Amino acid sequence: MLRSLFSGISGLRAHQQMLDVTSNNIANVNTTGYKSSAAVFQTTLSETLNGAGAPTATQGGTNPEQVGLGVQLGGIEANMTQGSSQVTGRSTDLLINGDGFFVVNNNGQTNYTRAGSFSLDANGHLVEPDGSIAQDAAGGALNLSGLATGGYVSWSIAANGNVNAVDATGATTTLGTIALATFVNPAGLTRVGDSQFQASSNSGPAQTGAPMSGSRGSLSAGYLEMSNVDLSAELTNMIIAERGFEANSRVITTSDEVLQTLVNMKN
Repeated sequence: MLRSLFSGISGLRAHQQMLDVTSNNIANVNTTGYKSSAAVFQTTLSETLNGAGAPTATQGGTNPEQVGLGVQLGGIEANMTQGSSQVTGRSTDLLINGDGFFVVNNNGQTNYTRAGSFSLDANGHLVEPDGSIAQDAAGGALNLSGLATGGYVSWSIAANGNVNAVDATGATTTLGTIALATFVNPAGLTRVGDSQFQASSNSGPAQTGAPMSGSRGSLSAGYLEMSNVDLSAELTNMIIAERGFEANSRVITTSDEVLQTLVNMKN
């Protein structure tokens, strides 16, 4: 009887965690560069009532008799597929077409992100809304301070990551190249907030270079990558989590009623 109670409790806990994951996906449905997650369940230990019996010359074999002891959260898997594109028209908004993450320096910490909502600060750095500085494929922090001197009449970011400035004579100067990083296992990256990730022992080290080199994608200026959350799927998952929670609560209620019956029998 206690087995059914604890199995029901484990089911409540697991479906609550599934609902937590789903609700976070729904909350970030419009978050730039957000990657959705999915809860994966797995069974816990089983109690073996009778072990398997080997067949003999006169009798067939028997299968093991086991009673499961509930469910647990096996993992939370990240979905790293590309989100849809949104036109912004801002020259500093960048979309990665294909593999790769922007490399940013967040207060001395190297992080990675798919959210390319950059702007130019007073020191000539391309920065994220939280102040994280975009890194150059060769010279660390990308410094575009020359743009503020008035020596250039226009500038743009090419698909290969080059930041090209045009002076009054029409001559073009490449001021830097925006860095992209790829990973053997991007789903192994650790989320650290602000739509940013850090490398982990299971993501593999960052392979940093210029866009359109190796397996790195190209850049599109004036676009942003939206969240890859499938809202219809998430709403369905929310219903599934709710029904699973409800069913497991019913198991607990039923087990309690049976225990109450046993107590009344003693009286």
